[in-house]
Amino acid sequence: MTEIPLKHLYLIDGSGYIFRAFHALPPLSRPDGTPVGAVLGFTNMLIKLLKEIKPDHIVVVFDSARENFRNEIYPQYKANRVETPPELIPQFPLIREACEAFNVPQIEMRGFEADDLIATYARAAQAQGAEVTIVSSDKDLMQLVDVGIRLWDPMKNKPIGASEVFEKFGVTPDKVRDVQALAGDTSDNIPGVPGIGVKTAAELINTFGDLEILYQNLESIKQPKRRETLHNNKESALISQQLVTLKADVPVEKMLSEFALPQVDDEKIASFLRTQNFTNLLGRLSRQKEESKKTPPSERKYELILEKPQLESWIKRIRVQGFVAVDTETTSLNALAADLVGISLSLNAHEACYIPVGHNLPPRDLLNQGEVPEQLPLNYVLAQLKPILENPGILKIGQNIKYDMLVLSRYGLNITSLDDTMLISYVLDGAQHGHGMDELAKLHFDVTAISYKDVTGTASKKISFADVPLDKACEYAAEDADITLQLHQTLKPRLLSEHLLSIYESLDRPLVPVLVEMEKTGVKVNAKSLKELSHEFGGRLEILEKQIQEQAGVIFNVGSPKQLSEVLFQNLGLPSGQKGKTGAFSTSADILEDLSNQGYEIADRILEWRQFSKLKSTYTDALIQQIDPRTGRVHTSFSQTITNTGRLSSSDPNLQNIPIRTEEGKKIRRAFIAESGHKILSADYSQIELRLLADMANIESLKRAFLEGKDIHTTTAAQVFGVPQDQVDSSLRRKAKAINFGIIYGISSFGLAKQLGVTKTEAAHYMKLYFELYPGINDYMELKKREGREKGYVKTLFGRRVYVPGIHDRDFNKRGFAERQAINAPLQGTNADIMKKAMIRIPPLLKEKNLDAKMILQVHDELVFEVLEKDLEPTKNIIQKVMSSICFLSIPLVIGIGIGDNWEEAH
Repeated sequence: MTEIPLKHLYLIDGSGYIFRAFHALPPLSRPDGTPVGAVLGFTNMLIKLLKEIKPDHIVVVFDSARENFRNEIYPQYKANRVETPPELIPQFPLIREACEAFNVPQIEMRGFEADDLIATYARAAQAQGAEVTIVSSDKDLMQLVDVGIRLWDPMKNKPIGASEVFEKFGVTPDKVRDVQALAGDTSDNIPGVPGIGVKTAAELINTFGDLEILYQNLESIKQPKRRETLHNNKESALISQQLVTLKADVPVEKMLSEFALPQVDDEKIASFLRTQNFTNLLGRLSRQKEESKKTPPSERKYELILEKPQLESWIKRIRVQGFVAVDTETTSLNALAADLVGISLSLNAHEACYIPVGHNLPPRDLLNQGEVPEQLPLNYVLAQLKPILENPGILKIGQNIKYDMLVLSRYGLNITSLDDTMLISYVLDGAQHGHGMDELAKLHFDVTAISYKDVTGTASKKISFADVPLDKACEYAAEDADITLQLHQTLKPRLLSEHLLSIYESLDRPLVPVLVEMEKTGVKVNAKSLKELSHEFGGRLEILEKQIQEQAGVIFNVGSPKQLSEVLFQNLGLPSGQKGKTGAFSTSADILEDLSNQGYEIADRILEWRQFSKLKSTYTDALIQQIDPRTGRVHTSFSQTITNTGRLSSSDPNLQNIPIRTEEGKKIRRAFIAESGHKILSADYSQIELRLLADMANIESLKRAFLEGKDIHTTTAAQVFGVPQDQVDSSLRRKAKAINFGIIYGISSFGLAKQLGVTKTEAAHYMKLYFELYPGINDYMELKKREGREKGYVKTLFGRRVYVPGIHDRDFNKRGFAERQAINAPLQGTNADIMKKAMIRIPPLLKEKNLDAKMILQVHDELVFEVLEKDLEPTKNIIQKVMSSICFLSIPLVIGIGIGDNWEEAH
């Protein structure tokens, strides 16, 4: 057999990648309960590497055991390493099985670490003139970077060369071990020299050249304390140097020639993937293989439609097939203000067409290169597509199809029977990644989609798509429809296999046309009132700015964090917190609130200034500019795929973040008004998450309090603070409310102490009394945390998955945040699902009764309607009935209804 010449050796740091994948990726288990999350991450990495790089030589290097020759040098080496997570232990042999399945060579050697084997083989391959890529981001391996040797970070998909090493350590790769010897490494329990960090170590090594010369010239170090520290810890530094230096002469048993990559065995791979229940990955590989046989990407068939027979042929095919992917190209990201430039359609993978209708084509008499193609008339194209797009028997597939629906509605086309690949992706994977088409194409097909910059020469929207030449426009637009269809074929089957079809079909998909109507309707805004408020806020800002500058004793830009930091912590000498990336002390809200609590009045004024500044810029100024001159209304955009829990988010403008309780927020809400002869009606779920907690956690005492109609905050205050209910004042009730809602958000005793202004001990005591008052809540919280750890997600009452990445993180703060998510997400997510169900059910009932009432906003637990005065009573009854009976709980859902001439009056 002919020996494969060694040109490029890939050394995969198997152990390092396993740990990184385990902590970075969500947990996953096989049906038999065996955890396989890290196995899936490792397998995906192998597939990507083998497909993209096609290496001639490759080997996965593993650690054989924790004890090695370094423990003889320094017995405490790695002594403080945490125990391997129990969920990771059974995955080690499975990852070795993955290597066997893909016929990828693997190696480990007792007494040596994987890094030493990597160093040995890297230097050996380099000596033979081969290129070497070490697949790892481990800082210890950075000392190996050299001519012909680089690192590749598989998690971030980027190379690590000499410049990246210098950025991290401040020295060239050959000096990394000297810097590490001085700085030490707490993760590996390498002592180093106390008080010497990486920055100082780099400065010393760059000055003296290496560790040996440094110690020969200690007397030249000007700082006495540093000189003494280095002198007293010389032995520690030298031992640390031995520990961090990679051994490049391990007596390895396998030759480089044994790492030549043999042919892959498809059946062997498929068997492994089936055993691990990696059905989606198996399906993806199978589809890619079939597609590569049928239609290589280079043979894509994208047709530019300029003749009527072409379009009519596509229309016939769509009718026969019964589904089509649709995408629009426009002049603006604002769907309600965008003009249609073209429409793309796709019927099969790698086959699509583009129908230009609004391109700015040059006049024929200005060209000397034959005729300029003519676009089909817009009215003709719309007339041909209307029966297709409005036919409920033909499925229209879109990526963020709400945008296309809004655009086409301006031309009298109303899409019915739809699927949205962005929504399908969100239902499947939550907020674990973005759901834009480019990201999904890369994630699922490893395809880099044609970018806007590719066809216009600029990433900005300064060049309108209407000015893009037709050939480039066709490639860009047809690819959008093509990828959308492929995403649908890949993702839609997963909804069924992963038991998420009902979430998509009953909640997310039917909400799309509801949101389309809400966005088209918009909400009327009183521009005169906003201008007056803007002037009022501007005056208040001037006063606050003068007060701040007087207290500071200097004129400066209050809006500049850098200048503010200098004034507070250098000029005034106030207690400072942590420095930010710029080197200046932070002036974040948390820091300012701490200063305020310590009695520094200037912090109060700055916080107040920031509040008015934000209200002015975000609302009173911006809203005036966002009023549509054609409608006199503001048209916010609602997204279904941004939040982690399924809640809707509002943007352009964001109407969900207007303060509810402050007087300034109330003034802004008063500017949202009803049309003449109409009223604003607000319907709000009362304490819904506490009610859901009582039901979902089956807390009898809490359920009983709700069933008896008690004020839950007053009841809690009486029990926790030990006073009769009739003596609970507003202050105690407010504290009880903080406890009630803090608990369901997984608040700590430290966090509660901060909210209530009490000691941590007092807060812990209140929490203990609370859990005694409502036994079962603590059990529920622990159950949700355990569920999150085991599955990587928790579920809402309706079965929606809410992922909790970071719940296995070694960082206490990140892990704690994820655990709090696991506690609250089922409640907040169920709340969001209930709201969606109500939003879907109410509009058709109002239409059925011929009521002049339109849903215009959804904010938190509230739905806002604009209703003709004479239709108020029947509208109110329908809304109340639907919202209160939208799902069956063991306790009632209570709806608060408010009516007024503006939003604030109705709230």
